[in-house]
Amino acid sequence: MESTLQKPAFTAAHGPSKINAVLYWIVTALLCLQLTFTAYAQLRLPQVAAAFTHLGFPDYFRVELSWAKLLGVALLVAPVPARLKEWVYAGIAIDLGSAVIAHVAVGDGPEAWGWAAATGVLWALSYLCWRRLDAPALG
Repeated sequence: MESTLQKPAFTAAHGPSKINAVLYWIVTALLCLQLTFTAYAQLRLPQVAAAFTHLGFPDYFRVELSWAKLLGVALLVAPVPARLKEWVYAGIAIDLGSAVIAHVAVGDGPEAWGWAAATGVLWALSYLCWRRLDAPALG
């Protein structure tokens, strides 16, 4: 009888790449849900539209940003070339970083920019797991 202390059952049966793939899809699903929710809120909730006005952005930018987020979500879950997915991750990083900067610039506190910062953590975990999965394809 072999001890499972030396080889944990899940790791021994599925290997580290399987664990990373599962972790990637869990974190990426959470990221996509968050981005989809914020896109919906930006398009449909008046208080979110008011927040964009408070930040000094024109109304069309809110709509454009929402559709860009939805496109990014679709590309994150689709089997697209690695280079395209890399650009999607870059766009999401710019969006989230800009959101934090915009809120801080007008004097908003963590209650306003905290969602973008927390989504940034999901972004980082998703991106790091994806790079571990797809590193050979990027060259």
